[in-house]
Amino acid sequence: MNGYVGNKEDLLKRLRRAEGQVRGIARMVEDDKYCIDILTQVSAATKALENVALSLLGDHLTHCVAEASAEGGQVAAEKIREANDAIARLVRS
Repeated sequence: MNGYVGNKEDLLKRLRRAEGQVRGIARMVEDDKYCIDILTQVSAATKALENVALSLLGDHLTHCVAEASAEGGQVAAEKIREANDAIARLVRS
């Protein structure tokens, strides 16, 4: 079972909202709207996706990594490495 299962509907709602924001941004470009207004909307959509990513990461840490840590050994080391890599990707983006 995925760690986000209890949060799934909230995540889907956030993703649908972000999807709507991106479609709105595309319409703004099609309609030749002002660059700064478009950038403002890009920033909002980016922030929405970052919030989804942080929620998923938190769920992963509290469910998958915690479970693997209790098991110990190579499984725990692999889950911690995965989480570390995911955090690094988020920080770089």
